[in-house]
Amino acid sequence: MDKRMTTADAVAGLRDGMTVGFGGWGPRRKPMALMREILRSDVKDLTVVAYGGPEVGMLCAAGKVKKLIFGFATLDAIPLEPWYRKLREAGGLELLELDEGMLEWGLRAAGMRLPFLPTRCGLATDVTRLNPELRTVRSPYDDGEVLLAMPALKLDVAFVHVNVADRLGNTLILGGDPYFDHLFARAADACYVSAERVEERFALDGDTARRNTFERYLVKGVVHAPCGAHPTTCAPDYGWDMGHFKRYVASAAEEGGWPAYVEEFVAGGEAAYQARNGGVERMGSLPLPVF
Repeated sequence: MDKRMTTADAVAGLRDGMTVGFGGWGPRRKPMALMREILRSDVKDLTVVAYGGPEVGMLCAAGKVKKLIFGFATLDAIPLEPWYRKLREAGGLELLELDEGMLEWGLRAAGMRLPFLPTRCGLATDVTRLNPELRTVRSPYDDGEVLLAMPALKLDVAFVHVNVADRLGNTLILGGDPYFDHLFARAADACYVSAERVEERFALDGDTARRNTFERYLVKGVVHAPCGAHPTTCAPDYGWDMGHFKRYVASAAEEGGWPAYVEEFVAGGEAAYQARNGGVERMGSLPLPVF
């Protein structure tokens, strides 16, 4: 069994109208090399599910997003993702903006093959007022509590980025926070993983095995993508590239800014992208942000 493939292979199965989830969190460990391959494709009308970062904004800027289901869209040090903000202010997006816990519960429901999961998240907020399709359920037990019924967020495809993978689809997330990548993997019909390093086959001890947060049977393909999260962080390997983020943010305020960004950083392929950003050695030595 060998699940290794290219970014083009991983993206080749996408079709117009699919629901696609992206792991990571804001500007942290996003599968950006895979996302750039989507930008180079013709696929469109996607429903994108994410704790959003630059992947959300770039896909919006490229006109590939029909609907966005998300908890937020941020570059963290730059609070609002610029292209998401620009398209939202222009009324160009269909949105389901959720409490972060609701998004988690929707992914969990999909992974458990349930139609919904009850939660208190979102109650007594504008989430239900602005999204009347969300419904409530009453507990069948003596308490009779009314809870929000968070519908399953079933994904056609999930893309996640990890520190290390092997040819069988085993993965290791070495940073301090695995985020919710395991939920994206379980909620999807197919999960594709990009990795900083790809090994032949893991030999794990008990301590290392705990960093394998989702089962290999969920992984359909493994892509070797050094610095594949750039310009987002990939702890402990490297930090975010704030210089690149500033260049990207500027594109949202410039006439013809997005086509210029694509020409400079996307159209030429991943090797050209790395060269434009100083090469893998420079990208991989970016310091981790300190909070």
